[in-house]
Amino acid sequence: MTGPLLGTVAVVGFPNVGKSTFVNRLTATRQAVVFETPGVTRDRKELVCEWAGRRFFLVDTGGVDLADSSPITRQVAEQARRAVAEADLILFVVDAKAGVTPGDEELAEILRRARKPVIVLANKVDDPSRDLEALEFHSFGLGDPVPVSALHGHGTGDLLDRIVAELGQRGAEREEVGDDAVRVAILGRPNVGKSSLLNAIVGEERVIVSEVPGTTRDAIDTVVRRGETMLVLVDTAGLRRKRRQRQGIEYYSELRAIQAAERADVALVLVDASQGIVDQDLAVADVARTAGCSTLVVLSKWDIAEVGIEDVRPRLEERLRQRPQLVAVSAKSGRGIQRLLDRVEELFRRHTSRVTTGELNRFLQELRAQRPGPGRNGRRLNLLYGTQVSVRPPRFRVFVNDPGLVTRDYGYWVENQLRARFELAGVPVVIDFARRS
Repeated sequence: MTGPLLGTVAVVGFPNVGKSTFVNRLTATRQAVVFETPGVTRDRKELVCEWAGRRFFLVDTGGVDLADSSPITRQVAEQARRAVAEADLILFVVDAKAGVTPGDEELAEILRRARKPVIVLANKVDDPSRDLEALEFHSFGLGDPVPVSALHGHGTGDLLDRIVAELGQRGAEREEVGDDAVRVAILGRPNVGKSSLLNAIVGEERVIVSEVPGTTRDAIDTVVRRGETMLVLVDTAGLRRKRRQRQGIEYYSELRAIQAAERADVALVLVDASQGIVDQDLAVADVARTAGCSTLVVLSKWDIAEVGIEDVRPRLEERLRQRPQLVAVSAKSGRGIQRLLDRVEELFRRHTSRVTTGELNRFLQELRAQRPGPGRNGRRLNLLYGTQVSVRPPRFRVFVNDPGLVTRDYGYWVENQLRARFELAGVPVVIDFARRS
């Protein structure tokens, strides 16, 4: 289902009142990270919610604790404030079991000053016979509180009816991202500058940036329009060195990063230019390749670089099968950002490109003349003909006399020759060798 959406609904509240569980319930997804530790959600995350044939944006935000003066908590609060400013309707989630807390009262005061329509949700009313426990939240002066259970779904149907009605009266329609948008995942090990790069591209503090590794825990979508091109940028949690026993928040955050790569067209693999290429960077690039992303390697923090592009290029060409291009940027100064976006658009064109059957078969004819196929037991591999079967990324089917004669070395050679001939550097070319029927 496509077309304009009714508007934007922001979900705000004190830490650990169940906002992300509630968002997952309304959207029938598990796209918000949920864990029994306060403060798991930090950035704001937009999801599409559909009810009775109508759709709207639902924005999950980090818990707002105004009494906590730590820098990261202040940034979380600022992200929530921006979500409130941009929303058409606010869902203020409170914990019915805990009752009215000083933190709730402080947040209620901010929402009263915002002069936006607010629905107070008394969450964790898991038994409908306890609905009256929601009445104490009348003291906020924000209207009748609604008893709900994010865990069990109690009250969510009536709430969705009310949301759709409210947005129908006052919501500002927004256009949903279409299939022609370029989806870009920003990947890298922790603290290489992923969030800083996203903010430099967007031109505002759209996601939280901190010197503490592991600040980003979810995969956050940000839409940027560049001329006629719509870019969907996804900042992700840092991918750490693999360990057998990864648990809790770290496990789910990294799982979100991998899922973000799987739905992206282009992956920006960030490398800290002040440290150079390490094995973990190569592992991140392999995650992008496995996910089917076309890849650009981005040397970040170029303003404090201790290595040059030519210092890292040989190792990348030796270790990375996709032969990705390199771009150097500085999020702090903005240097190289526009060149990076030019490369992203060009790489997307290659990612969605199609080679005609005639061109492909002339190429295969040249390969046969250039290097005879491997042989075994008196039989030799023969490349008969081929066709491109899909795009995004390009996938080819090459028919041969006997697929069992294709060696690993020869298969890689054909792939590299095809990538060079049709300018597919950085693109995860897939070749299926099939027997002619």
